[in-house]
Amino acid sequence: MIEDEATSLDTILGGRLRLRQKRDGHRVGLDATLLAAAAGAPAKHLIDVGAGVGAVGLALLQRWPEANAQLVEIDPTLAGLADDNAALNGLSARARIVVADVLAPRSRRAAGLADEAADLVVTNPPYLAGDAARVSPDPLRARAHIAGANATALTEWVVACLALLAPGGRFVMIQRADALPSLLPGFASRLGDLALRPVHPRADAPAIRLLISGVKGSKAPLRLLPGLVLHENDGAPTALAAAIQNGEATL
Repeated sequence: MIEDEATSLDTILGGRLRLRQKRDGHRVGLDATLLAAAAGAPAKHLIDVGAGVGAVGLALLQRWPEANAQLVEIDPTLAGLADDNAALNGLSARARIVVADVLAPRSRRAAGLADEAADLVVTNPPYLAGDAARVSPDPLRARAHIAGANATALTEWVVACLALLAPGGRFVMIQRADALPSLLPGFASRLGDLALRPVHPRADAPAIRLLISGVKGSKAPLRLLPGLVLHENDGAPTALAAAIQNGEATL
């Protein structure tokens, strides 16, 4: 159990899920709860790619008692915290923590990740390309925020995630709204029935996030869904956003 002054024990989803995480560096926030809320119908075998301390995958295991999950994380320290968090929430029997570089097929295979084995893949990937961003001096924060050294990094991330997904399986991710052009090449002919839900800080503000889902191998057309608004004009959370944050609603 990782328990020291460098970590804190926190809760999300209205106290439903307990998480030990680093006090400094990237911490679980709204994006994780939005991704969990957007995961759709129950799945039996899910993979959370870039799982960090396990927030999304563990939240889905809590919601779906018949599911099992592989939580894939490249950083051993974060993977150790994810393992602790599975135990904290009584989910160790259904959660396997996998330390692997998802972008490297050899690393995936060595860690026991089989291609086309999951019926759901969820991911909250790093948001920035290293060639277009100031890299944080904190290595954990940098790894959480920087997808790779070039503009194709997000495409490569999507392709790797879809390699793990069975035909007919569902893919769900959250990403910056302005990253959509970098993502579309990764979807290409691999993913259909694409559904895009923009996330707006206020009703009159441009979207800052996209929730994206699709079905591997589907030929169904793209759909643009109604946007999710996070805050009223006075800054208070909207009823739906508050319910999602408290674990009381899904999308």
